[in-house]
Amino acid sequence: MKFTIKREELLPALQTVNGVVERRQTLPILSNLLISTGPDTMQLTATDMEVELVASIKKSVKGASDITLPARKLLDICRALPDNAMLNLEIDGDRATVTSGRSRFTLSTLPAREYPLIEMAERIAEFSVAQKELKTLLERTAFAMAQQDVRYYLNGLLLELSKGRVRAVATDGHRLALCEIDVDLTLAQPIQVIVPRKGVLELIRLLKDVDEPLRVQLSRNHVRVDLGELRFTSKLVDGKFPDYEKVIPKEGSSPIVASRESLRQSLTRASILSNEKYRGVRISLSKNTLRALAHNPDQEEAEEEIEVQYAGDEMEVGFNVSYLLEALSIIRSDSVRITVTDPNASALILPETSSRCKYVVMPMRL
Repeated sequence: MKFTIKREELLPALQTVNGVVERRQTLPILSNLLISTGPDTMQLTATDMEVELVASIKKSVKGASDITLPARKLLDICRALPDNAMLNLEIDGDRATVTSGRSRFTLSTLPAREYPLIEMAERIAEFSVAQKELKTLLERTAFAMAQQDVRYYLNGLLLELSKGRVRAVATDGHRLALCEIDVDLTLAQPIQVIVPRKGVLELIRLLKDVDEPLRVQLSRNHVRVDLGELRFTSKLVDGKFPDYEKVIPKEGSSPIVASRESLRQSLTRASILSNEKYRGVRISLSKNTLRALAHNPDQEEAEEEIEVQYAGDEMEVGFNVSYLLEALSIIRSDSVRITVTDPNASALILPETSSRCKYVVMPMRL
């Protein structure tokens, strides 16, 4: 294999695919990129055996060939070269030589036939959606995913496909986030799959706020997102997601209606003196008034009071303030509606303008 490529052609693709390469690998070949050349396209593939990224570059290379090169080292070399530099890459046995101007680098290679590619099984569903719609759907729910929970199926995001709709749900057992979008999709019966945490975060990184459509394909074990010059594939979590609809409270007749930003700021201030470990804040409700009270083991206290629309019973309920703040930060409407029926019930938080996203936070004893 021998080809020449401009630094600005290669660098963006290298930066993108390096996102899935782990620094510490059990298999040495997983530290490498697979470079495949064809008559009019060059492909760079990176994988950690859970997530795979393939970036395509329109590049004419004589003779089809495959090789693997150290991912981080090739990226660092490309970054360090000056703008508009030309890279010449030549393979000789198990060595690759990269030259550019008076710079010369010799890298070790590993056989391309040993590179573990993800093979998609038969598709069970497929749909198109705008990039920014999928990005928004994931961003508004992914923050509620668990991290390293023994209930492994919570360390990911549920995608539920039904006729004309895709719904995303994430929960760590203490709070829940749900959001849905409309898509052109016809299914005989709903499909549920769980995308692992790393795959979700990587996909959010790749997606852009543009109207360009992308294609999503699902098999029993994988999800694939085709972005044109970039193809993302992730294994799915083999497990059953809990029945999330059981834990979503119904909207009450006397919800709290508050300015999202005023409530967020007051809770942020109250949280300064909350217990650093448990992050508990007591919410006290009375007619058109919400008070947030926090204290810590040093006998320090904080109290915040804001005006809200509320005509329900007086009550006090404790919450992890971090969970409330994360939900309020992800909501984009000016106002929020919050339903709290009693001190032992979960809070339902809704954007004022839409009920397509729902957030649930369980109470805590203080």
